[in-house]
Amino acid sequence: MAVTVETLEKLERKMTLALPMTAITGEVETRLKRMARQVKMDGFRPGKVPFNVVAQRYGYSVHYEVMNDKVGEAFAAAANEAQLRVAGAPRISEKEGAAEGEMLFDAVFEVYPDVKIADLESAEVEKLTANVNDSAIDKTIDILRKQRRTFAQRAMDAGAQDGDRVTIDFEGKIDGEAFAGGKATAFQFLVGEGQMLKEFEDAVRGMKSGESKTFPLSFPADYHGKDVAGKTADFLVTLNKIEAAHLPEVNEAFAKSLGIADGTVDGLRADIRKNLEREVKFRLQARNKQAVMDALVSKAELDLPKSSVQSEVERLVQGARADLKQRGIKDADTAPIPEEMFTAQAERRVRLGLVVAELVRTNALHAKPEQLKAHVEELASSYEKPADVIRWYTTDDRRMAEVEAVVIENNVTEFVLSKAKVVDKSIAFEELMGQG
Repeated sequence: MAVTVETLEKLERKMTLALPMTAITGEVETRLKRMARQVKMDGFRPGKVPFNVVAQRYGYSVHYEVMNDKVGEAFAAAANEAQLRVAGAPRISEKEGAAEGEMLFDAVFEVYPDVKIADLESAEVEKLTANVNDSAIDKTIDILRKQRRTFAQRAMDAGAQDGDRVTIDFEGKIDGEAFAGGKATAFQFLVGEGQMLKEFEDAVRGMKSGESKTFPLSFPADYHGKDVAGKTADFLVTLNKIEAAHLPEVNEAFAKSLGIADGTVDGLRADIRKNLEREVKFRLQARNKQAVMDALVSKAELDLPKSSVQSEVERLVQGARADLKQRGIKDADTAPIPEEMFTAQAERRVRLGLVVAELVRTNALHAKPEQLKAHVEELASSYEKPADVIRWYTTDDRRMAEVEAVVIENNVTEFVLSKAKVVDKSIAFEELMGQG
């Protein structure tokens, strides 16, 4: 097999492949003979269809398959011989000018780039730290208490206040006309917890059972209901019932209800601290990993294979369609989604993937078996039956591949932090957790 490789531009290459006709015709005949022993046709017994009939019926499609297979094999062998790292599938076309008894093909393809990573010691990375303090534990206990609160009806002359559950009837109109979603009866919400727009809550706060009120409400311009966004409605609200919240006491009974083994408040606080510390660790890892990856990308020089970027764009589009379908959007499979929306994201992903792969390869940062085991055990530790969760991961190659990817990224993060100029920054627990 005669092979020539030509550089077109940057990562694009062209390879010319010469295949003997006998290799194609011989394989076509072999496959047709095999097919003749198995194919079923009307008027013939199974396995007794004449070869010429099979060739006439299936010859073209078999020839097409053999051509694809043989050219693919020839391309793979030639690329391997030339030690080319091929990115994506080649574009293959037949070429004129072949010698007698041969066929010529041009294969245009891309190769993976050489990745140059500048001295990481010159990179500056902000590394976040955070601690779980008593205040964080107290807030978590408050959340748990709210989740288990009960309600009792207030006196008729009591006004609604923050924390109360109110039952109301309401109707809204815009320019005197009712609108979709603007009316409800026996509707319940908790005052002061942001379940309703602030103007609505402000109007209900202080109202008494049996009282009615009319008030204007301006919908934000970015309100999810497009028909009313940016408009002002007049609402009539009637308050039917007010229920005061009663939070459970933080005692042994409360601890036992949450599954604390020793049933003590100290045990509850220790369990909460352990869970919060694990969550803090994962969130810090994610934030610091992002900072490291940003630094890596800024220190790397490489050309991007267009085929890899296009494949990533297609994956992102498919993911967007799947998300639309999951949200119940009609015609999600055919909805127009411009690919250019994802180009920048796809380019970053491909760039980062190539840079990380190069760093892993040159610094032996692959995931070790003991690291995979430790990570799975840590993931499982927050569940009631860790052994079942461990089995769920370890018996599925796809899930373990995801675990391996995370461990490798953690290895890369630690490696970069060990080389770069690290600026430590302590942030509050609430800021890390996204709490107001």
